[in-house]
Amino acid sequence: MVPIAVAVVIFVLYVINSIKILNEYERGVIFRLGRVRKEAKGPGIILVFAPVDRMARIDLRQIAFDVPPQDIITRDNVTLKVNAVIFLRVIDPTRAVIEVTNYQYQTQQFALTTLRSVLGEVELDELLAHRDKINLRLQTILDTHTSPWGVKVTNVEVKQVDLPEGMMRAMAKQAEAEREKRSKIIHAEGEFSAAQRLVDAAHLLSSEPASIQLRYLQTLTEIGVEKNTTVIFPVPVDILGGIQKLLNVEAKSLEQEKKA
Repeated sequence: MVPIAVAVVIFVLYVINSIKILNEYERGVIFRLGRVRKEAKGPGIILVFAPVDRMARIDLRQIAFDVPPQDIITRDNVTLKVNAVIFLRVIDPTRAVIEVTNYQYQTQQFALTTLRSVLGEVELDELLAHRDKINLRLQTILDTHTSPWGVKVTNVEVKQVDLPEGMMRAMAKQAEAEREKRSKIIHAEGEFSAAQRLVDAAHLLSSEPASIQLRYLQTLTEIGVEKNTTVIFPVPVDILGGIQKLLNVEAKSLEQEKKA
């Protein structure tokens, strides 16, 4: 009876030890006698009968990891230090186990080389202004490499671009020059618009001579609102022009008398 009881206890312990619990986000790839089963098991309770079976746990959640900073020379010969972050997830647990040793490490190594090659083909202005296009290109290239492993690269982001100090000073001077250029253009356009409005106002006032007198009276009214002892009476420019003509006529007549 004792050997039977011992055998029963050993069998129960073996069955209990064979019970594995997988979380909702986990899958178990089962190898039976070295051969992989067609479908991954889980989630929930599964049985793994060691030593016949061996299980590899695969996490299906999205994983994010940093690409270490890389020294890159752009197409316009600017040296940069760039790092990125990669987001990926496993979509086929079986291939992620049997097609590659460590899919995270392999993806990181591909990201290092791809980051250098892609950013080396663009100029600095394109990298700073069109980062979304570069991110999409990096994602497409990496996803092409990782698809045979059952791994999907969901996103790639160029996280930080460190510029040399000399380049930062040059860009600051360029931005300052651009702002000064825009301010001068805006000021010139304002002067042109003001001159154009003055020309239009002059044409409008010249069409009706009485409007000049009304404008004079309006100016006097505005001046008279304030309490001051100075009275300003505008003299029409036409009067000054007429006086000038009379003086010129008198000067010519005097010259003619002297010659006579």
